[in-house]
Amino acid sequence: MLPSPTVQADRLISLGVHEHAGLTADQLRAAAATSADGLLVTAAPASTLAPLMTRGERTGFVVEDMTDVDAFDAAPLPPTPYVVSGPTRGDEHANRSPEECLPEILAAGRSPLTLGEGIHWVLQDPDVLERNRCFMTIGSRLPKANGTYDARTPALWISNGTGRDGRERKDAAKVGWCWWGNRHTWLGIASCSGRTPLG
Repeated sequence: MLPSPTVQADRLISLGVHEHAGLTADQLRAAAATSADGLLVTAAPASTLAPLMTRGERTGFVVEDMTDVDAFDAAPLPPTPYVVSGPTRGDEHANRSPEECLPEILAAGRSPLTLGEGIHWVLQDPDVLERNRCFMTIGSRLPKANGTYDARTPALWISNGTGRDGRERKDAAKVGWCWWGNRHTWLGIASCSGRTPLG
C-alpha cells in the first residue's frame, strides 16, 4: 500500500526529483497536500529517475541500447504533478503481449501505466518489483515520423547481472524494453484506474 501523497512528496524531495521536474520543494508539497491518496507523479524524465531506484545497495539504470528513453511519449496526461489511482502490475497479463492485452485493459476502463509512472511507483515501493513478477509500461510509446510507433515498449524488471548489464548490477532495478508483439512469462502489463490533476 502506498503512503499518502504528502509522504511521497517528502520521499521525492529527498531524492531531488522535484528539481528534475522543474518544481520547488514547496510547490510539490503543496500539490501533494490536495490529495488524500494515489501515486504521486512528476514530469521528471525517466533518464534522471532510473538511477534513483534502489534495491538493497544497487542503484537503478537504463539499458545501454535505450539512449532514446526520454523520447518515449504517452497519450495526453494531466498536467504534472498528478496522482495515479489503482496502479497494478498486471500479473494476470504475464505471458501475453502488449498487442494482445491493450484492448482488454481499455475495455475494463483502465489505462496502461507509463514508464514515468512505473518508475515513480518503484521509487515509493521498491518491493513492487519481484523476481519473476515485474511489469511492462505500455502507456509509453515512441512515435515515428510516419505516424506509427516504434515496436519497442518500455518495461521495468530486475537485472540478472549478465551481458552488458555487468555483474555489478545484479539485482538492480532496470529500465529496458520488449517488443510490442512478444510475450514474457515474467512480465505483467501495468495499468491504473485513473489519473487526477493536483491543485
